[in-house]
Amino acid sequence: MRIKEIRTRVARWKGKAVPLPPHFCTNPMDLLALPAVSMRTFTFHSWLIVEVFTDDGHVGIGNAALAPEATKQVIDCYLQPILIGFDPWDTEFLWQHMYRKTMAFGRKGIGMAAMSAVDIALWDILGKSAKQPVYRLLGGKMKPRIPVYASRLYNIELGKLAAEAEGYKEDGFKAMKLRFGWGPVDNAAGMQRNIDLVRTVREVVGNDIDVMADAYMGWTLDYAKRMLPLLEPFHLRWLEEPVVPDDIRGYAELKSCGRIPIAGGEHEYTLFGFRDLLDAQAVDYVQFDTNRVGGISQARKIAALAEAHYVPVIPHAGQMHNYHVVMSSLNAPMAEYFPVVDVEVGNELFWYIFNGEPRAKDGFVDLEENLPGLGLTINEEALKQSSKLSNEHAPPSTKKRGYSACRSGARASPATACRGFVGLPAGKHRCRRRSKAVRDRAPKGHAGTLGLRSHL
Repeated sequence: MRIKEIRTRVARWKGKAVPLPPHFCTNPMDLLALPAVSMRTFTFHSWLIVEVFTDDGHVGIGNAALAPEATKQVIDCYLQPILIGFDPWDTEFLWQHMYRKTMAFGRKGIGMAAMSAVDIALWDILGKSAKQPVYRLLGGKMKPRIPVYASRLYNIELGKLAAEAEGYKEDGFKAMKLRFGWGPVDNAAGMQRNIDLVRTVREVVGNDIDVMADAYMGWTLDYAKRMLPLLEPFHLRWLEEPVVPDDIRGYAELKSCGRIPIAGGEHEYTLFGFRDLLDAQAVDYVQFDTNRVGGISQARKIAALAEAHYVPVIPHAGQMHNYHVVMSSLNAPMAEYFPVVDVEVGNELFWYIFNGEPRAKDGFVDLEENLPGLGLTINEEALKQSSKLSNEHAPPSTKKRGYSACRSGARASPATACRGFVGLPAGKHRCRRRSKAVRDRAPKGHAGTLGLRSHL
């Protein structure tokens, strides 16, 4: 089995979206004096879909929500050329190839999101090829069902917030997470408003249901330290992302206070990033997102590392790429669950793009044993109605083995195609050959690639 084609497209929501009011959710932009609603910076109203095709008819599906247009370009220009012709079962080799090829710019952020999307698609192929769900390839079921917590409860009018929390309780959720609305620039008055949010939810759900709270990187260390004693009476299961992800020392200091467990990692990348977090004793809960952290290949390693440190893993976001990791891990006690609502922040867009995402029942989701791979399909009909997708097929770029041209979205020509580099005008750059080790692993006689380009 060989990879013969990789297609990428960006689905953008063009339907109605719920407007976000001021103080909807704290975030890193709150420290800047900007007139616009800062949470708009962190909405996800477009999504990258990746399809990896093999020569025996399997199609693996991956996705990414971070900067999808830029992430698409990384795949098209840097990752696709080095993957065509290889066996998808060699997941570790392919991951290392992508990682080392993009080392100069891809260790975190957009580059790693691109690798994650491709890696997820590769694991989907493996499951389909083996006729097994992905969690079986990762070790099998560690729990009959996955407990999930309801994750929404943004800063809205307190009566509506109470009603929403009551609804999740009636639906059988044993845990739920709210978002703070005020940060350092809102001073002591904002602190009291944050406490009002937590008090409202706690009074509605009682003490038999876990409540968590998310600052979404919107606080400073000083502000978080002032908030801890105010929050302590409400027995939060954790305080999530209280400071920016680069402030590992800040995380460690808050954790060392011992007042409220600290959760983080949603915006951390790779095994190395989580090694640093765990070595610093910076978090009580690890919250990687599989479609950011490096895909399933990295997620399973991080889960094992966290287990060795006795730090539970509860990934950011639900979604099947995370559920399969949770299902197969002893150290993952539950998963996040975004309820099906009208599009607002965009976390819920996954429901509109893909078929197969499990619905929660009585606070649990289950993964079907008879669905191979991740169990997802693309909702093409919904995309036609809800997204602007203009697909343009690019012709094969070269007869040379294992490479294609990518230059600002332009179609390749024989003049731009040269084995050893991507999209450089012929005659202006030295053609560097691949190493002998890579040449030996590539299949003989590969005749180029065919990519799908989608422009919004």
